[in-house]
Amino acid sequence: MAVRQNSLAEAAIPVAREGTRTSFLLRLVAPLLLGLLFLAAWEAFVRLESIPPYILPGPLLILDTLIKDWGTLSGSLWVTMQTTILAFICAALGGLGLAIFFAQSRLIELSLFPYAVILQVTPIVAIAPLIIIWVKDTEAALLICAWIVAFFPVVSNTTLGLNSADHNLLDLFQLYGASRRQMLWLLRLPNAMPYFLAGLRISGGLALIGAVVAEFVAGTAGSESGLAYRILESGYRLNIPRMFAALFLISVAGVAIFLLLTLVQYLVLRRWHESAVARENR
Repeated sequence: MAVRQNSLAEAAIPVAREGTRTSFLLRLVAPLLLGLLFLAAWEAFVRLESIPPYILPGPLLILDTLIKDWGTLSGSLWVTMQTTILAFICAALGGLGLAIFFAQSRLIELSLFPYAVILQVTPIVAIAPLIIIWVKDTEAALLICAWIVAFFPVVSNTTLGLNSADHNLLDLFQLYGASRRQMLWLLRLPNAMPYFLAGLRISGGLALIGAVVAEFVAGTAGSESGLAYRILESGYRLNIPRMFAALFLISVAGVAIFLLLTLVQYLVLRRWHESAVARENR
């Protein structure tokens, strides 16, 4: 009987792998087909209605503009991504450190966490002009604005994860005389890892949004300007195809950040956490 059960289990493995592969292809193909249909309808609408490009350019014109102006747009993309990456790293490290600090004392968390909430709910558009005035270095001001937007999801999610450790396991650690540091490194931090990674996925996109908003407010020009200034410049010159090309690059950058952080989350959690294991076995 045991031999028969083992043979059935081995036979089910290829079926499960085939189902996983089919599910992955479906997730990949379905959005691509829908996107292509949308772009085709957009192009057809623009051509049939003879809409001028300074009002609404078609996808083919936007692609042509992206290729022609790639030298300018790629440099602006790199400037924006530099601010985004630095702000994301600062938010990740700062949020993790502050969350660990909160986990050490309930009084500290109750005292400081409301100020983190205030920082998050304050519109960055309202305080960005002040930051740009107070901070003489424009790049540092942009970094601070992007960091403010990206910081809260990391500290909030990680704090929740650190405080969500199983109380029975905490009691067991205390029973065996574990120190606070041992409980932090061996229990609380591993338990908080999925929450921390989920916060990073949110923070990555917000860092890009914060960088773009700060660039809009700063209005920096020249060769070292980001994509936000290219959008403003294109609007002033009625170069709408370039505006759409810059918007497209921002969207692609945001999607790339999300997919990269999703991959990191999967690689870290796939062997031990239910969220990744369950997804793999669907």
